[in-house]
Amino acid sequence: MANDSFAANVRAKRARLVSTVLQYALAAIVVVVVVFPVYWMIISSLKTSEELLRPVPSLWPAEFRWRNYSDALAMAPFGKYFFNTLVMTMGIMSLQLVIGSFAAYGFSKGRFPGRDALFVVVLGALMIPIQVTFVPIYGMVAKLHWINTFAGLIVPHAVSAYMIFMLRQTFKSVDDSFLEAARLEGMGRIGIIFKILVPMCKPTMLTVGIISFIDGWNSYFWPKMVTTTPFRRTIAQGVYELKRSYAGLETMNQNQIMAGAVMAVVPIIVLFVVLQKYILSGFSKAASK
Repeated sequence: MANDSFAANVRAKRARLVSTVLQYALAAIVVVVVVFPVYWMIISSLKTSEELLRPVPSLWPAEFRWRNYSDALAMAPFGKYFFNTLVMTMGIMSLQLVIGSFAAYGFSKGRFPGRDALFVVVLGALMIPIQVTFVPIYGMVAKLHWINTFAGLIVPHAVSAYMIFMLRQTFKSVDDSFLEAARLEGMGRIGIIFKILVPMCKPTMLTVGIISFIDGWNSYFWPKMVTTTPFRRTIAQGVYELKRSYAGLETMNQNQIMAGAVMAVVPIIVLFVVLQKYILSGFSKAASK
């Protein structure tokens, strides 16, 4: 009996060890698959053009060419592109958060006929590819003379169905007793939203805000449609301008293109690393309802 029990414990420990090793191996493979493109982009930005054109690629630069970054900055007005992208992204994020909070409050705590039917319509917007709406929206923006303006970049993205959905799910988890107590204190709807619901749902607010920021920062097709001069172009278009600067030449400037791409993604990577715990917490809270 004792020997059988000992053998069973040994087998159980071996099974747990094998399971743990497999989990770590799978996690390592996933990390390599996800991180390697970023690593390749960074080391490519530090190589010479000749090294990039070699038939056998190298995993480490033979010569660090830091001037690729200064060359990229000299080829295109990245300072202006960064400023335009930051203004556009912050404008979109702010409007989506404010409008999304009002809409989420109405769909979660409001009492009016057709509330659930209207929410289904909002969910339906999630199923429509945004590219389908570009042409009619562009027509309206052109009629309003918003081409090459921040209004043309920001206003068409002021409402996010995804953000309304996420905030509604989180607002529904807040007990109505908090809202009733606030009403007894004389607080209105705006005060309830921004002084009760928003602070209590801070992780989800941060999560959707970060997602909105990333979407705005990486936006390419819409800014390309509504900007015709470098005066209002964004960072994603700036990276493309680096490619165009050597069009027709025998040697492509892939190292400078990679340098521009690194400068474009660094703010997103830093933002995610600093706030990743809030992103995970926000998703878990929204999904639990």
